[in-house]
Amino acid sequence: MTGPTTADSRVVLAGNVIADLVIDVPTLPERGGDVIGTRTALYAGGGFNTLTAARRLGARAVYAGLHGTGPYGELVRASLAAEGVEALLPVRTDGDTGFCVALVDGGGERTFVTSFGVDARMTRDEAAGIAAAVRAGDLVQVSGYGLVMEVNGPLLSALVAGLPDEVRVCFDPAPLVADIPAEVLDPVLARTDWLSCNAREARLMSGVAEPREAALALRGRLRDGAGVLVRADADGCFLAPPGSGDVVHVPGFPVEAVDSNGAGDAHVGAFLALLGRGVAAVDAARGANAAAALAVTRRGPATGPTRGELASFVGPALAEVLGLV
Repeated sequence: MTGPTTADSRVVLAGNVIADLVIDVPTLPERGGDVIGTRTALYAGGGFNTLTAARRLGARAVYAGLHGTGPYGELVRASLAAEGVEALLPVRTDGDTGFCVALVDGGGERTFVTSFGVDARMTRDEAAGIAAAVRAGDLVQVSGYGLVMEVNGPLLSALVAGLPDEVRVCFDPAPLVADIPAEVLDPVLARTDWLSCNAREARLMSGVAEPREAALALRGRLRDGAGVLVRADADGCFLAPPGSGDVVHVPGFPVEAVDSNGAGDAHVGAFLALLGRGVAAVDAARGANAAAALAVTRRGPATGPTRGELASFVGPALAEVLGLV
């Protein structure tokens, strides 16, 4: 499904923005042990990274999720406002936003512990409010992190299933896709216009290890006219275009990576921003590869490039194709 593309097309995240507490450690502690962290940082995270990646490329971006009262909720709202992202729902006063502790060891491996807050307790009225605010031409981003939640999952699934065809749905299954109940996941897949996942997630969903074949298998699970992107890190991505076309390998951009955190989010956000501008899917994938490549050259989670930075990186010819100049 291509959906209408207008100057008012928005990227709408029906998901979660939480706080990320990132601690660098030499090694993970043994059970019952302790280690001294070498660097600590507190950011807005989760879906924030996708929203900022889209917003920095000029898309209108909307956070259609929950945010609470307390230090983490304040951090989320301040971070959204600083990036020019609209928060759709009012503040919840019955608790704070959740947070994630990320331990990054000396080899760059990340270990996460997440504690959800009000962001995991969506109400039917809030879900209805999100559905009512979505409009024709919007690109609605849904993550497996939201679908795996006991309360939010069924509400988000029903919300997505009920969206009109004039709205394009992008689904990123996230690492916990295998834990999403079928009765929650299947209606979302049936309504998905673009599935964007990494190679591991593609394997979990398709049972196929090779990314190209996994993309083809996953397209077969979606409705007619839907497309699939399998992100392959430095190797770029594999695009199964809407319809029956062959899978296309879209090469990546060689860079010296210093931090891979948030690269997938930068890819998704850039892809949606470019689609919303009317860029063809294969060119949008090229632009998303470039955005992800730039993101990994910087430390931190929300490192997607601005429009000018991306234009300089890809060069004048591709920048023109992507509508960046």
